Amino acid sequence: MKKSSYNNEPKYDHYVVDREAPLLEYLLQTLQGQSRSKTKATLQGRGILVDGKCVTQFDFPLHPGMKVSVSKSKRNNLFTSRHVSIVYEDKYLIVVDKAPGILSMAAGHSSLNVKSVLDDYFSKSKQRCHAHVVHRLDRDTSGLMVYAKDMETEQILEHNWHDIVYDRRYVAVLSGEMEDDGGTIANWLKDNKAYVTYSSPVDNGGKYAVTHFHTLARTTEHSLVEFKLETGRKNQIRVHAADMGHPVCGDKKYGNGDDPVHRLCLHACLLCFHHPVTRERLEFESPIPSSFKSLFK
Repeated sequence: MKKSSYNNEPKYDHYVVDREAPLLEYLLQTLQGQSRSKTKATLQGRGILVDGKCVTQFDFPLHPGMKVSVSKSKRNNLFTSRHVSIVYEDKYLIVVDKAPGILSMAAGHSSLNVKSVLDDYFSKSKQRCHAHVVHRLDRDTSGLMVYAKDMETEQILEHNWHDIVYDRRYVAVLSGEMEDDGGTIANWLKDNKAYVTYSSPVDNGGKYAVTHFHTLARTTEHSLVEFKLETGRKNQIRVHAADMGHPVCGDKKYGNGDDPVHRLCLHACLLCFHHPVTRERLEFESPIPSSFKSLFK
């Protein structure tokens, strides 16, 4: 096992793997004298590279001959953004957790967007790739998104999205007290000339949309509701919540003016899919925003 250090920033110690082992186990055995909590913090802080690529997965399988690089600071300093955090990354794709207020991709001149934040990071980390948009979240919706790093992966994800993604959920604060503990809303959604999506119980030439919901908590003023999408139509949750008479709080387009935390109260909290290349099951969860939970204490 060889150990060396490069002079470039950030500084790393390098190790050549000599046995099969999950990444965290290998690090704990190799970095003697370093606490388990510090090692985990370095992993979560994106300070571990395997064969030059950032890995945050504790059980990532290592094989003899692979090179593990450990940042001397806890963090990978190449990625800094207060609007986006990286949840997972490999050579084919990247999963991020976005804040409200940032677009998924550019629209007009110099708009703040996730794609350009990621492209800047890829450039700084000397990765020869670009972020390819696979699906979108509204500017004011927060939560989990996946971007492909190359056109082939993007095409696989785009054309097989409904087979690849096996669970996708959102959590929202709705206005008023929900009557039902759970149920399903299904109707047709179509945009009018002003780009406002409206629903119809009969086929109106739009797209059929199915949303399952489950009430997690309620007060007399608000309800915390989890939504599971069977179809992924534009503004689907926002329109279906309004259809139930309980619009999403902070929704300027389909809401009723109820805005308790001064943002659109919609968060993409769960994203589960089969990796488009390796077919591995990947499951990511983003915690319910504390501003949502504070309404139900």
